[in-house]
Order: sequence, then structure tokens, then C-alpha cells
Amino acid sequence: MIKLHNLKKVFRTEEIDTWALREVSLEVKEGEFVAIMGPSGCGKSTLLNIMGLLDVPTGGTYLLGGRDVSQLNDTERTKLRRGTIGFVFQSFNLIDELSVYENVELPLLYMGLPARERKERVMQVLDRLAMSHRRMHFPAQLSGGQQQRVAIARAVVSNPKLILADEPTGNLDSTNSKEVMDLLCQMHEQGTTVVMVTHSQHDASFADRIVELYDGQIVQHAEL
Repeated sequence: MIKLHNLKKVFRTEEIDTWALREVSLEVKEGEFVAIMGPSGCGKSTLLNIMGLLDVPTGGTYLLGGRDVSQLNDTERTKLRRGTIGFVFQSFNLIDELSVYENVELPLLYMGLPARERKERVMQVLDRLAMSHRRMHFPAQLSGGQQQRVAIARAVVSNPKLILADEPTGNLDSTNSKEVMDLLCQMHEQGTTVVMVTHSQHDASFADRIVELYDGQIVQHAEL
């Protein structure tokens, strides 16, 4: 599913180069659940953003489904991302001006699906996440756990092959954290590939494998 080889990322300014990733090589098999852990500033989110085609590496290669996507242009990355990847952000990243229904529908609009199919998919995923009764509410009217469920609904409504989750329980209490992890585990059990960045050893314990990152480099793999 994912194959990274000697991936590098450097942020350049006039005065200094800051290395976020240093020759990272990693393979994630189709249907695998991988947790990426490490201290703040070690490059976890940068790595996830490159996997999610939100950023490009400075060097190295990234194969997604056997295709080299390392240096795709913005249009090519956006097209591939919309059809392949669901992204769950720690900050939820919902659009305040859109209702729950409209936030979840957005990826399907980008895909150009007809209205009837969009409605069926949105309602199915909202029912699954026990959020259909909140479909006309706006993000500000929801609890943190409910907002994260909406964010997950938006990530999965397009039936992506890959779910990327960046600290998905970082802003949640223990009850809502459990619900979110249960949902990610259900997706994994149904065959979706999941890559999750987390600080939580408890959340990471649900993964098939833990990858530890330190100073932009992989320092350990642990099978669970």
C-alpha cells in the first residue's frame, strides 16, 4: 500500500535548514494498522502530511499503491488524495459555516457524485456513527467527541483505501477517545489500511505495529 524509501524533508529559510525527516524508509501493507509514535517535533505530522499528499518530500521516493507519487503537482496530488485517502485531524478541521451533513458530503461533491448517491452515502455513515440526528447542526453546536465523529464520517464517506489519523483522540476525554478508537478499529477490521500518529501508548496498543520516530528518523519497529 505504502512504501517510503529514504524520504527526506527539509524546511529552508534564508538563514537555516531545518530537517524534519532524514532518510525515512517504511512499508505499510494493505489492510495494516500502523501507529507512529515519538516526541513532539520529531517529524510525525510531517511524515503523515506527506503520506496524505498534503506535502511533498525534499528527497526520496513515496510509492502509493505501486505508483511513485513523490513529485506530483498540486492538481495531481489533490485528485489522487480525494479518491484514495481519508484524513482525520486532531483539530477536527470542520468548516464552521457548513452543517454536519454538508461537512460530510463535501468529499462526495469533489468526486462529482450525483445528489441521490451523495445523500445515501452521507446518511449511511452518519447512521453508523450515531450522528444522523445531528445532521442539521453546525460544528459549534457539537461536543468535541461529536465533532471528531463528524470528522471521521467525512474521512470515510468516500470509502477510501487508506485512513490517516493525526492525534485523533488528542482533544478528547476518555469516553470519546474510546469511541473514536473503536471506530478506527472497526475500519481496520473491515480491511481499511490505517496509519495513526499518536502520543498515547494506550491508543497505539490497538495497532498491528508501532513505528517510533526520533529527530526525523525511524528508531524502532515493534510488532504487537
